[in-house]
Amino acid sequence: MRRFMWSAAAFAACVVTGPALAQAPAQPPAASVPEKMPFDIPYGQSIGAEKAKQVLAAAEAEGKKRDWKMNIAVVDTNGELVAFLRTEGAQIASVNISQGKAKTAARFRRPTRAFFNGMQATAGAYLPTLDPTLIASPGGIPLIEGGKLIGAIGCSGGTGDQDEIICKAGADLIK
Repeated sequence: MRRFMWSAAAFAACVVTGPALAQAPAQPPAASVPEKMPFDIPYGQSIGAEKAKQVLAAAEAEGKKRDWKMNIAVVDTNGELVAFLRTEGAQIASVNISQGKAKTAARFRRPTRAFFNGMQATAGAYLPTLDPTLIASPGGIPLIEGGKLIGAIGCSGGTGDQDEIICKAGADLIK
């Protein structure tokens, strides 16, 4: 009997709110639609092993300078791992997280902070609809060379802001 009462209440709520939802505007206001595609960075030749090692070395040097233990991943344009470093004592759980951040930054052609900010603004409402492997935490930065995406770097082991600082040190190597 209790199950029936809950079902009846749910049905009534749908009947009452259904017409109101159907009358909602189908498109966002024109003022909120950007003129150009955001994060429309063209793909370039994927980062090679030697350049990826240089990016890792720059990020590692920044981590050592600050005494932050980090996992650092560099991926190609498709988000596939090219180079990886786990510094001495970096937490094991962050191995996959660093790789996930790099993959997210490469595949979506934007810093992972953009998803973090979006998640905070919408209480995470839209994230489950995108990609189940998406990492919405600061610490993933696309690598842009000559205006083209060549890969991404992802770092994990500290706070999101610490991870992002280490990534930026590696990403700044690419011009």
